[in-house]
Amino acid sequence: MRVLLVEDEKALAETIRRGLTNEGFVVDVAHDGVTGQWLATENPYDVIVLDIMLPRRHGYDVLKNLRELQIWTPAMMLTAKDGEYDQTDAFDLGADDYLTKPFSFPVLVARLRALVRRGAPVRPVVLTVGGLDLDPNKRIVRRNGHRISLTAKEFSVLQFMMRHPEVVLSKAEILDNVWDQAFEGSDNIVEVYIGYLRRKIDVAFGVTSLETVRGMGYRLMPVEGGEPVEDRAPATGGTARA
Repeated sequence: MRVLLVEDEKALAETIRRGLTNEGFVVDVAHDGVTGQWLATENPYDVIVLDIMLPRRHGYDVLKNLRELQIWTPAMMLTAKDGEYDQTDAFDLGADDYLTKPFSFPVLVARLRALVRRGAPVRPVVLTVGGLDLDPNKRIVRRNGHRISLTAKEFSVLQFMMRHPEVVLSKAEILDNVWDQAFEGSDNIVEVYIGYLRRKIDVAFGVTSLETVRGMGYRLMPVEGGEPVEDRAPATGGTARA
């Protein structure tokens, strides 16, 4: 198993390299983001261990660039940063795991082996379903090239549905994956946000992609095209209405 370790703390990098080598891994080491990205594009690796705070090129930028180049090697972010938003950013950019320093070396090895077993499925950075595009990194949604403004929760609901196109998702499934465990309200909140989304991504463009499947849940279908209703010229005289 071949590993690329991108870590600017040389003593730590050497410790990890020796430990992984003793566990049977073949390890290449880079101490800055530019070198790490170059190695990742030039060589086949089973897994990449990538620090976030790197000289010359930030770890997030390295990961984003690799995914945009369609290099899907499983990546673990290894960092001293442990904020919730740091983890969210990493996963949105295409990371597969996240381990904070200080860490247990046996845990690192176990999780790397799990990533290797999982392999490298193709995962586009920008999600596309029909004429709808969602960029998790830039937090941008567009329908047929037209930008759509969404709240944070609307974005999360849509992102979950775009990861499962043409699949009927129940209220419970959406609630479990978008709302945290501390949420104690009714699952009808899902219906409310589906309504918000439908008005913004469908009604506003004169299309129907977000379907209600009675008694089962909701389904996002790939529908091409769609122009903002307010931009369309009226069929007859008068003023166009939104």
